[in-house]
Amino acid sequence: METRKAYYDVPPGDSFTATILEIRPYEDKAALILDATVFYPEGGGQPGDRGTINGFPVLDVLEKNEEIFHIINAADAERLNPGPAELCVDRVRRRDFTVLHTAQHLLSGTILRLTGAYTVSMHLGDEAAGESHPCTIDVDTKELSEETLVKVEEAVADAIEEDHPVIIHCCPPEQVEDFPLRKVPPKGEEVIRVVEIQGNDFSPCCGTHLGSTGKIGMLRILGAEKYKGMIRVSFIAGRRVLRDSRILRRNGEIVSRALKVPLAETGLASLALLERTAALERRLKALEEEAALGRAEEWLRKAGLLGDPAARSLGGAEAGAGNTGEGRVLVESFPGADMEEVLRIARAAQKFTAAVLVAASPGDGKFAGLCSVKTFDIRPLLKEPMEKFGGKGGGGPSFFQGQFSEAGSLDAFLKSLPQTL
Repeated sequence: METRKAYYDVPPGDSFTATILEIRPYEDKAALILDATVFYPEGGGQPGDRGTINGFPVLDVLEKNEEIFHIINAADAERLNPGPAELCVDRVRRRDFTVLHTAQHLLSGTILRLTGAYTVSMHLGDEAAGESHPCTIDVDTKELSEETLVKVEEAVADAIEEDHPVIIHCCPPEQVEDFPLRKVPPKGEEVIRVVEIQGNDFSPCCGTHLGSTGKIGMLRILGAEKYKGMIRVSFIAGRRVLRDSRILRRNGEIVSRALKVPLAETGLASLALLERTAALERRLKALEEEAALGRAEEWLRKAGLLGDPAARSLGGAEAGAGNTGEGRVLVESFPGADMEEVLRIARAAQKFTAAVLVAASPGDGKFAGLCSVKTFDIRPLLKEPMEKFGGKGGGGPSFFQGQFSEAGSLDAFLKSLPQTL
């Protein structure tokens, strides 16, 4: 049975009584079929309404084969029976999407008028679902410049201030050709609903809309990006602009106070700070590498591998026998250094020796084994003793790392390792 669509005529929030005709299982929930409804079902890019039926939350609203499904929890459905029901729509949510949908028509019509590009699809995001780009339209063009977007946004603002009427035309298919439609109307419909923004746009649409453009309040274009050969434009409108402005203002004032600059200068001041920070980070990294090299040389010198200048010139897999340390196992613990610093030291040392290096961070309870000789596999040397002392880890032939949860186990593991292979 077709559900009568009262959501076009009854204001959201007004009391409305309908009859529950049927209660059906729907996935792990239940669907209520009513003789009439004020709940707008999801469709055409607009999310469905929310609210209550006899006090029970409506989780979703869908249209299937002329019937409108009101999805509720299965447990709630067990407490309902066919018969009269009180319907109450969340008016704040409905108003939000009605504003956004009307704004989308105005935005798409304005882009078409100024650029000749048609809107192919649209999506009105649900803020409650946490979508990062709440509202989008996909425009059939290869480019929309920043300058063009500004012109579009200004033209939309003009149309909002001029408060153009929004007129709904319900007509048979043969009369649709009388309107300069922005998109092709649906086929197989006995009545086609055409939404006109006077002087701006004509579009077939089954969604909910405001009575005039002035009620949109404001529209802001958030940005544009390439998407599947088109341009996807992100936007917000109505109270979402107000909420977004509050967030931007609050964050701007925080940055303004922190940087001790006027709010209007926070952008340039932030960029300057980022540039200085990047320069300091580069300098810090260079100093860390320099310090790691110094500690690596100290480690190798203590092991007697830096006495021969020729040994310092040998690197990586090219290292040979003799003073390069091949066949030796060098074990060192670095108190006060975290594992990140320990790895820098070990990798610096690896450049000057063919020995197996085992470096540890007592504070982190971690170690790493490295060897630059590609033909040697360090796993048999480290895996069995690591597991013997309760450690966990793994790796490949030339790099192995592990961790111990109990104090003293790392030290016992290190002391158990041989000095030569």
